[in-house]
Amino acid sequence: MTHTTHSIRVRYTETDPMKYVYYGNYATYFEVARVELFRTIGISYDEIENQGIWLPVSDYKIKYIRPALYDQKLEIHTYVKKIPGVRIEFEYEIYNEEHIKITEASTTLFFLDAKTNKVIRCPEFLMEMIEKKWKERE
Repeated sequence: MTHTTHSIRVRYTETDPMKYVYYGNYATYFEVARVELFRTIGISYDEIENQGIWLPVSDYKIKYIRPALYDQKLEIHTYVKKIPGVRIEFEYEIYNEEHIKITEASTTLFFLDAKTNKVIRCPEFLMEMIEKKWKERE
């Protein structure tokens, strides 16, 4: 399993009139957390794309438990719990400043060859980086 934690402070522009985070902004939070997970295993998202690999999202699920509010510092935990094949699955948990879980979500992305536009298995260079940082369940 690979696990990272990333913090984000809720900006005013991300909220609705009640100062709750607008639901559409959670996808952006998860994208930021995913990019940071790749960075912690040793590669930037840009480098993956420069290797000719795209990672489109094929599935996105979310459960809102409690609202995130303006100016709260949120802690996003991102997990990859299965070794990737043609897909890579990310799971997320968001905690507020009181360390209360407020959101659970998952995204599934697939590996796409940018030149051929065909689905491929996780490239070897990326698999090696993932396996190097892989830990037994925490």
